[in-house]
Amino acid sequence: MASYRASRVREQLQRELSEIVRKLRDPRLGFVTVMDVELSNDLHYATMFISVLGDEDAQQEAIEAIESALGYIRREIAQRIHLRQAPEITVRYDNTSERAARVSALIDSIPPPAPDISEPVAGEGESLSP
Repeated sequence: MASYRASRVREQLQRELSEIVRKLRDPRLGFVTVMDVELSNDLHYATMFISVLGDEDAQQEAIEAIESALGYIRREIAQRIHLRQAPEITVRYDNTSERAARVSALIDSIPPPAPDISEPVAGEGESLSP
C-alpha cells in the first residue's frame, strides 16, 4: 500500500504532468490526456499513462513526441514539485477508455430478453386468481 505522502506526490505529479504536456508545442501531439500516474514507493520512478484521440499512428507519434521531451518534462517537474530527486518518467499508452467503449457497445448489442409466455399476464383491473 502506498504511503500517504506517495499518494499526495502522485496526485500533484499527475496535475503538473497534465499541464506540462498540454503546453508542449510539438506538432505530433494532438489531443493528449494524462490519464494516470504510477509512482514507486521511493518516489524515484514514475509511469505516465496517456490517452490520445486518433488512430494507432497518432498514438505512436504522441508517445514518441512525449518521450523526446522527457528531459524538459523532468526539469519542469523538478522546478514545480520540490523533491530531493525528480522521478524518472516513462510513458505508456492507456487504452482504458477504448476498452470501456467496446464493453459498452457489446452490452448495447445484447437483445432484450424475450417475455416469458408460460405465465399469464394480468391487465389493469384484472386479477389472476380464479
